[in-house]
Amino acid sequence: MQVTPWKVELESFSDKTYSKLAKQFGVKLIDEELLERIKKHTKDLHFMLTRRVFFAHRDLDWVIAKYEQKEKFFLYTGRAPSGPVHLGHLMPWLLTKWLQDKFDVELWFQFPDEEKFLFKKELTLKDTEKWTYENMLDVVALGFKKGKTHFLIDTKHAGIMYKHAVRVSKRITFSTAKAVFGFTHETNIGAIFYTAMQAVPAFLPSVLKGKNIPCLIPLGLDQDPHFRVARDVLPKLGYYKPAIMHCKFLPALTGQSKMSASNAVTAIYTTDSPEEVERKIMKHAFSGGQPTVEEHRKKGGNPDIDVSFQWLYMMFEPDNKKISEIYHAYKTGAMLTSELKHYLIDKVNAFLKKHQKAREKARKIVHKYILEVD
Repeated sequence: MQVTPWKVELESFSDKTYSKLAKQFGVKLIDEELLERIKKHTKDLHFMLTRRVFFAHRDLDWVIAKYEQKEKFFLYTGRAPSGPVHLGHLMPWLLTKWLQDKFDVELWFQFPDEEKFLFKKELTLKDTEKWTYENMLDVVALGFKKGKTHFLIDTKHAGIMYKHAVRVSKRITFSTAKAVFGFTHETNIGAIFYTAMQAVPAFLPSVLKGKNIPCLIPLGLDQDPHFRVARDVLPKLGYYKPAIMHCKFLPALTGQSKMSASNAVTAIYTTDSPEEVERKIMKHAFSGGQPTVEEHRKKGGNPDIDVSFQWLYMMFEPDNKKISEIYHAYKTGAMLTSELKHYLIDKVNAFLKKHQKAREKARKIVHKYILEVD
């Protein structure tokens, strides 16, 4: 297995695999006791928590303890713009919105538009500028609170970020960067410095407010290395370590890797038409069914490896009773693969219809989310 900020290769998308990764990364699994503590403040729990789509953490219990001591935290997440937003990108943002609503906290959303430019030879800064705007529309469309959601664009907000990134970078040796990120002598120096910029939003609100504020970062497990480094450095600068909630990966349609924006065949974008969604799922979604209808009716399918079921379980069917019915029907052969796929298609298209309308409306208000610089 290989999980880095730029490459993800897994044995499978099973709980066993994620348990291995938790040990490998040195993170704690989110347990029932921690969920109950969260529920005391939120009154209910998002299905991504109860189903362990968000499955691990670093110091989430500490953040909740601080909250119980009347010390509010802020949220931080982001998106490195290099192409269109796909459904896998939305998954951690949806829980981030739920956390913002339930705890009534601020969100700092970073668009590190220099990252992909530094790591992808074919990308220009003009490309990343275009995708930053397009990606911002998707974030606004999810309904994050105006006034409590602040967009940080690295090249635009370098003036407010750079001094603090330099403070971070002075504490990171090249040997650490090589060990954590696998850099070589061929790596450009911008890529080596970048992780210092990614650390800044984890303590920038503390700098601006003149007091330490806990930070909680919901993210995909592949982004954890950046913040392992940040967690080592920030206490040396006098700030709290950021806490982290780790999200599983939404499988690509083929089921062989996590979804990637660079592969239009195995990803569904937020701008895809209903026809594109149907075509992609029907043609490419990996099936846990049997080779023939007769065999499937007799032996049943395997929902645990079926991508359509995984997407429903992780993102598109919040109703626990319904997801249980689907699981049983598919496993016993009462539901065919084609029926399961059509159920998913309807769910995805209903979601995207609403999202795309909100995305168009976002064009008029997106500027209100961008942090104003004096």
